[in-house]
Amino acid sequence: MRLVHKLGKLADGTALRSAQRRLNRLTSPRRRRAKLDSAGVLAQFDHAKLEQICRRYAVENPGKGWSKYLELPRWIGINLQRVRDLSLDRGRSRRILDLGCGAGYFLLICQQLGHEVLGLDVDDVPMFAEMTDALGVPRVVWRIRPYVPLPELGAKFDLITAYLICFNDHKTEKLWDLPEWNYFLDDLESHLTRQGSVCLELNRELDGTHYTAELRDLFCRRGAEVRAHRVFFNRAPRERPSTERAAR
Repeated sequence: MRLVHKLGKLADGTALRSAQRRLNRLTSPRRRRAKLDSAGVLAQFDHAKLEQICRRYAVENPGKGWSKYLELPRWIGINLQRVRDLSLDRGRSRRILDLGCGAGYFLLICQQLGHEVLGLDVDDVPMFAEMTDALGVPRVVWRIRPYVPLPELGAKFDLITAYLICFNDHKTEKLWDLPEWNYFLDDLESHLTRQGSVCLELNRELDGTHYTAELRDLFCRRGAEVRAHRVFFNRAPRERPSTERAAR
């Protein structure tokens, strides 16, 4: 099975894209504008103020689903790994849009590394608004809906991310299917630069999976590398012509 899996990766180009990213990490200069550990990231802020925000919301909202994001060291660590996975600690500055930015930890690290960042999220959780403000992370309040384009966000982005996605009507009977995803990916393409990329991280649904086989096929047809719950488009997620798919 392992051999078959490896051969499949060679056939669909996944192995080549992975090798290219590893090579880029080895050859690109490391950014040194921020120390890449949790303490180094938070050291530039009033740590007492951040802890005060966390303690207050932990007392006022015990047991809420979003309360896990109050564990600052843990989530800074998780987002440091996300930054490294995308090689954002190396190379040129990028303009980054994070959909469902939450408390803004991912964008905070990117901003400290010299990237231009923007978050987009609903305004349902006061802690997220207060935390992004305290961290100096710019945010647009917007709810992503099926068949509704994103708002005008100025210049196009080099990278669009969305982690632990819930905007697809996560764990409901209205869970997005292929038409909704096709519209959404088309819209994302309109906000990307020519060499822009997209990284999506899906949540586990009620049936225990992150996506249907049909949705996985859609992602792949549009050029994605799919690994477990992570879907990465190294270029704009446009539908490939049938001749190109046949060549693969």
